[in-house]
Amino acid sequence: MSNKEIVLEAVRELPDEATFPEILEQIAILAAIQEGEADADAGRVISHDEMKKRIAQCIAK
Repeated sequence: MSNKEIVLEAVRELPDEATFPEILEQIAILAAIQEGEADADAGRVISHDEMKKRIAQCIAK
């Protein structure tokens, strides 16, 4: 499915009363998911434990 088809399907599923900001937010969420999937496919990820460690270091500062 193309990006355009994905967006069109998502917009069709929104209520008819959806505002432009709500529509844009839905598109932004789709883009973020796609970016995350691409990062995962490329191996640009860290483990849950590593993320917990990084968060702890930020909080300690």
